[in-house]
Amino acid sequence: MHNIQHLTRRALGLAALSLAVLTPGLQAQDKPPLKILVGFPPGGSADVLARMVADALRDDFGTIVVDNKPGAGGRIALNMTKSAKPDGQTVIILPSGPMVLFPHVYKKLDYDAVKDFTPISQIARFQFGVVSGPASNVKSVSEMATKAKSDPATASYGTPGAGTLPHFMGVLLEQSAGIPLNHIPFQGGAPANNALLGGHIGYKFDVVSETAELHRSGKVRIIAVTGSKRDAQVPEVPTLQESGINMEATAWFAMYGPAGLPAEALSRLEKAMMKMARQPAMKEKMVKLGYEPIGSSSSELAVAQKADLNRWEKPIKATGVQLD
Repeated sequence: MHNIQHLTRRALGLAALSLAVLTPGLQAQDKPPLKILVGFPPGGSADVLARMVADALRDDFGTIVVDNKPGAGGRIALNMTKSAKPDGQTVIILPSGPMVLFPHVYKKLDYDAVKDFTPISQIARFQFGVVSGPASNVKSVSEMATKAKSDPATASYGTPGAGTLPHFMGVLLEQSAGIPLNHIPFQGGAPANNALLGGHIGYKFDVVSETAELHRSGKVRIIAVTGSKRDAQVPEVPTLQESGINMEATAWFAMYGPAGLPAEALSRLEKAMMKMARQPAMKEKMVKLGYEPIGSSSSELAVAQKADLNRWEKPIKATGVQLD
């Protein structure tokens, strides 16, 4: 009887070993999935990019869950990231605003944008267009400046709301070019767009990819872009610097983890993100969405975040905007 039990145990052991050899991923599946938090609803730009990243990382990480936790401009998801266990299994993909604007805009933030997170990789950059509508009907930034000074009523620009990046793009242009502009906040991007098309405001600042089609159809005109180089979607449009304005400002998407991410976990995520950004198929998808693929290192993201935190402090303080 003892021999039979011994043989049975040995046979079961060999069977388990064979199964492990035949299906080497079996033990890996015991590991929890990589969770990518997104602080915005499904279908938005952050969500679309996060799902592209998830697809590209599955070979390296296996099961990946994109978890939408919308609300408070991304702050709900950020706080979930902040309080997550720093084991490399929970990360967040988000636009730059909560990390470089919110620290200056909100009177009280329940997170520290630098101390509470581990930078992993800057994924992509994108720029904004200075968009002229039917009410202003100008074709260049110099025309915009002349018209704004002679007819201030036409110098209104619409944004998705006070404290948003387009709001501060307008403030930065005012400071850089001495153009007197009147900010009109709306409840979201769509109402601002309707007001521009309806001739109720003269201008708006918008992500180039959101306005390129309207520009090509002649309904609005992008008169300049805010980055350091022209945008491939509208190559005929000059940069602000080419237009004689000493201003450059872009936004970006990045991946962060909670503070205290172990070096091994950080290295694994960072290398996977850098590899992903070099893949031709991923590059092509990003460019189609109007993004410039980056795939930076952790330290490069930290430098970029610090530079933008400093860049936006003065224009934001100049507005006096303080949100609760």
